[in-house]
Amino acid sequence: MSDQIKHECGIALVRLLQPLEYYENKYGSSLYGLKKMQLMLQKQRNRGQDGAGIATIKLDPKPGTRYISRKRNNSQQALRDLFQDVSHYFSDVPEEQLHDPDWLKENKPFTGELLLGHLRYGTHGSNSIEACHPFLRQNNWISRNLVLAGNFNLTNVNELFEELLDLGQYPKEVSDTVTVLEKIGHFLDDEVQRLFTWFKLDGYDNREINALIEEHLDIQKLLSRASKKFDGGYVMGGLVGHGDAFLMRDPSGIRPAFYYHDDEIVVAASERPAIQTAFKIRLKYVKELKPGHALIIKKDGRVSEEQFIQPLKRTACSFERIYFSRGTDKDIYLERKKLGEQLTDQVLEAIDYDFEHTVFSYVPNTAETAFFGLMEGVEKRLNEIRKDKILALGAHPTEEQLDSILAIKARFEKIVVKDAKMRTFIAQGEERGDMVSHVYDVTYGIVKNNIDTLVLVDDSIVRGTTLRDSIITMVDRLHPRRIIFVSSAPQIRYPDCYGIDMSVMANFVAFEAMISLIKDHNKEDLLAEVYEQCKTQMYLPSEEVTNNVKTLYDQFSYEEVSQKISDILTPKSIDAEVKIIFQTLAGLHAAVPDHSGDWYFSGDFPTAGGQRVVNKAFINYMENKLERAYS
Repeated sequence: MSDQIKHECGIALVRLLQPLEYYENKYGSSLYGLKKMQLMLQKQRNRGQDGAGIATIKLDPKPGTRYISRKRNNSQQALRDLFQDVSHYFSDVPEEQLHDPDWLKENKPFTGELLLGHLRYGTHGSNSIEACHPFLRQNNWISRNLVLAGNFNLTNVNELFEELLDLGQYPKEVSDTVTVLEKIGHFLDDEVQRLFTWFKLDGYDNREINALIEEHLDIQKLLSRASKKFDGGYVMGGLVGHGDAFLMRDPSGIRPAFYYHDDEIVVAASERPAIQTAFKIRLKYVKELKPGHALIIKKDGRVSEEQFIQPLKRTACSFERIYFSRGTDKDIYLERKKLGEQLTDQVLEAIDYDFEHTVFSYVPNTAETAFFGLMEGVEKRLNEIRKDKILALGAHPTEEQLDSILAIKARFEKIVVKDAKMRTFIAQGEERGDMVSHVYDVTYGIVKNNIDTLVLVDDSIVRGTTLRDSIITMVDRLHPRRIIFVSSAPQIRYPDCYGIDMSVMANFVAFEAMISLIKDHNKEDLLAEVYEQCKTQMYLPSEEVTNNVKTLYDQFSYEEVSQKISDILTPKSIDAEVKIIFQTLAGLHAAVPDHSGDWYFSGDFPTAGGQRVVNKAFINYMENKLERAYS
C-alpha cells in the first residue's frame, strides 16, 4: 500500500501451566513467560506502533503483596522501550537469584504465570499513555480485578454507554475501551456477588468463599451477558485477578485470533506466525479461535473453547489477508500470490500481449508477494502461447522457428527501490513534494524510452495521494510510453468501522471518482436524494438500515470508476499515459475464499452498526464534516 494507513492492534496472551521452577529447569530461565511475550509482540510489531503494554498476574499470592504488574509505553520505539523499562526491575539482581524462581516471584514484578500483551494502532484520538492497553479495573476482592486488552472497534458505543448508566455506573469517559472494560467488569462483579451469596447461605465463611468463587466462576456466562449488544469487530483478552483468563472473538469472526496449548503453556495471538515462531510449533497445531467463541483458561489449568454468543455468518476481514497481517503465514502468503495471479488476464489485455515492450515490477515492498503471483500467471499464459505457436508450425518445425518461439518471455525487473527518508527542513510546496518523492528511487536504463509500458503492482490503493504526488512522477523519469498500476485489492469504496483507520469516505479516491462521474453526468440531484435517505434511516431500528450509498456507485460500471481514478491520479506534468487496474470482487473471493469480509469494496457490512456507519459517513461528506462516522 503506497498510502500508509493505521489499522489493527495486536494482542498476545500467555499462561504458564507449570510452576516457574519447571521452566528454569527445562529452559534455563525463570523469566520464560516474559521472554516469550516479548518475542510474540516483536513478531506482531506490524500491528501497532503507537504504543505497547504488558500486564502480568501471579497465582496464589500472599495477601498484602502486589500480584498484578502493568507497564505501558507510547514512545516512538514503544515496544523496545517497554521491555527496557521492565528489564530495569532485574538489572540489580545477582545471577544466582535470576535463576531462583521462588525468590523472583516473591520479590520482583512481572514474574507471574499469566501475561497479557498489546500493541496499539490508534484509529482516532490522542496517542496518550492512557490510551495504551492493557487496562485495569481494580478491586480489593481478588476475583473482581480485571485486566483487559484488545483489537476492536464497536460501532454502538453511545448505546452501550447508556446501558452502563442504566446499571447505575458513572463511567469516566465515552469510549469503546472504557465501555467494554466496565461492561465486562460489571458482570464479573455480578457473577462474583451471586456466588458469594450462594455459598454464604450454605454456611461457608468469607475466606472459604474466595476459593469457591475461583473454582466456580463462570467466565462463559459473564462474557455472554456482557457482550449481548456489542456491535463491531473484536478480539478481547482478559485476566481475572485470581488467575482465570479468556480470549473472546466477535460472532462474525471479523478480527483474527489463534491459539495453541499443551501441558506447559496456553498461548494466543492475533497472528499465527507469532505463535509458530515464538514456540517453534508446526502450523497444524495452531488453532483458529472460532467466531462467537472464547478461549477460557481456568486458574486450575483447565482449557476450553466455548461459545459465548450466537455465531453469525463468517465474514473475516479480507483486508487482513491482502495487506495488514504478516505474510509469513503460509495461507496468507499463498492468498496474496493468488491475488496477483487473478489479475493476469486484465493485465495482458491492457498491454495487448506485447511482452517485448513491457516491463513488470512492483511498488511498494508489501506488494512483492502479489507480484510473484502475477509473474506465475504471466508465465502460465506464456506457456500456453508458446505451445499454440509450436503446434501451429506442424510436424516439422525448424530450429530457428522453435528458438524464436521459446525466446518469447516476460521482462520482470526491480524498478522501484525504497530509499531512506530525507528530512525536508524548511522546504515548502512543490519543493517539499519533490523531496518527499525521493523516499523511493528507480532503476535507470531498463525501460526503453517512449517505447516500453511499465506495469507496477501495488497491494491496494486507498487515497492515491502517494501515487499522484510521488511515485507516478518518479517512474515517469524513466520515460515509459505507458504506466499501468495494478492493485491486488478491489476499489476501496466504503469506510471501515471495525478497527482500521478508514472512516472518512471523502478520503477514498474511488469515492472521489464516483462523485466526479456523478457531476460529469449531471446527476447531482441523486446526491441530495441519497443524503435525505441516509438522514431518514438514522432514526430506524438497526435491522432496518440499508447502505444507501450503493445507489450512487450503481450508476457506473467498475471500469468507468477505474478510468476516472486513473484520470484523477495522473499528474498534469507527466508525459506517459496512466492506467489503473483493480482486482475484481470475484477475483478477491477466488483468492481469499475463507475471508469473505469485503465491506470496504462491496459495501456489504456484516453488522447492523456498519450499515448505519456508511450512511453517517455520507451525511458527513454532504455536510462537509471531516470526522469519523461512529462514536
